[in-house]
Amino acid sequence: RSLSCSSQLQAAAQPKTKKTLGKSGVKNVVVVEGVRIPFLQSGTSYADLMPHDLARAALQGLLTRTSVPRDVVDYIVYGTVIQEVKTSNVAREAALGAGFSDKTPAHTVTMACISSNQAMTTGVGMIAAGQCDVVVAGGVELMSDVPIRHSRKMRKTMLTLNRAKTLGQKLSLISKIRPDYFAPELPAVAEFSTSETMGHSADRLAAAFGISRLEQDEYALRSHTLAKRAQDEGLLLDVVPFSVPGKETVTKDNGIRPSSMEQMGKLKPAFVKPYGTVTAANSSFLTDGASAILLMSEEKALAMGYKPKAYLRDFVYVSQDPKDQLLLGPTYATPKVLERAGLTLNDIDVFEFHEAFAGQILANLKAMDSDWFAQNYMGRKSKVGAPPLDKFNTWGGSLSLGHPFGATGCRLVITAAHRLKKEGGQYGLVAACAAGGQGHAMIVELYPQ
Repeated sequence: RSLSCSSQLQAAAQPKTKKTLGKSGVKNVVVVEGVRIPFLQSGTSYADLMPHDLARAALQGLLTRTSVPRDVVDYIVYGTVIQEVKTSNVAREAALGAGFSDKTPAHTVTMACISSNQAMTTGVGMIAAGQCDVVVAGGVELMSDVPIRHSRKMRKTMLTLNRAKTLGQKLSLISKIRPDYFAPELPAVAEFSTSETMGHSADRLAAAFGISRLEQDEYALRSHTLAKRAQDEGLLLDVVPFSVPGKETVTKDNGIRPSSMEQMGKLKPAFVKPYGTVTAANSSFLTDGASAILLMSEEKALAMGYKPKAYLRDFVYVSQDPKDQLLLGPTYATPKVLERAGLTLNDIDVFEFHEAFAGQILANLKAMDSDWFAQNYMGRKSKVGAPPLDKFNTWGGSLSLGHPFGATGCRLVITAAHRLKKEGGQYGLVAACAAGGQGHAMIVELYPQ
């Protein structure tokens, strides 16, 4: 049969334990290394920079970590969500700033919170198709400075004014400007199709699955506690220092703040007031950050003397109704990617799921463990099952580490690879929800040690 972009990922010889993934005649794609600059709460040390500054720092960190020659890289793909208009192709600007050859093409993709997932799988497809041997993928987001536009009335007036030829024409146009023309348009973390913010969707989802405020706060506290432990024990190996121009050198994520159930319980609902259960403490925070990952064909990596960290195997993208199932991407994507790979939930040693909200994660876990949901909404005979928590996001997640929209996917993948090596596992499963009711899942396999 013809090869889809995800089936091209499957490879041949694998470790002697568990199941073997593989299809003949298909290039293996490997992760050589992945890095990220520290993820910081918006409005802190990165506040005066631009997105390409963060992406450039991640690229330079990857180059330093791997010593890969810049001219060996065939292509660069970056993901981002809220684009800086001056650098709309942020991949290209960051690549030039990081010293890559101006002969190396680069493009930018956007797919909400799975933008860097899309960047990675785009690179995987290019390698599997034989177009490239070496691709750098990554993602970036700078929530400290987002584009704020004039109102449409003012924009139309200004564009017309730019074409006016005489002073009289210009004065006539200026005289038509009214006070309401000056009302700014701010970007919102909301669905265009439904006008609903993601927080409202998370609150409704938590209510639909009967997830209490207490459960959400407990899960958020777990995320922060595990992240703090991982940070203190030096497990977050993907973090590279970033010397912020004119400021200090940032060396670690600054949003990890284990609190107490009592303190968290004092916060008021953030979206559905006064009875909602989603608060600032059990939601991911606005974050600045960037990531970068080096992908190669296995043959190229070995020829260059690299020891890959992991194979990237099967992956899927899914989409649902953005009104009622906005954040259930992992529930739909997980069974599909397992079936493509010929694996079961029990074969997975490491789970890395994006945590948009504690309620969203818990709702997905409940949906995955429900035969009723599988039969009535997914057209499946039975549930896939819920990942066991002792294998799930054990080094923290987006609730604590932070979530720069465009950069999180690469963090999930490289964390899965590092956890597999640390814990002696073979297969990891990465999954994430995204705006628009979309989702992603991917199988990561530890490279034979």
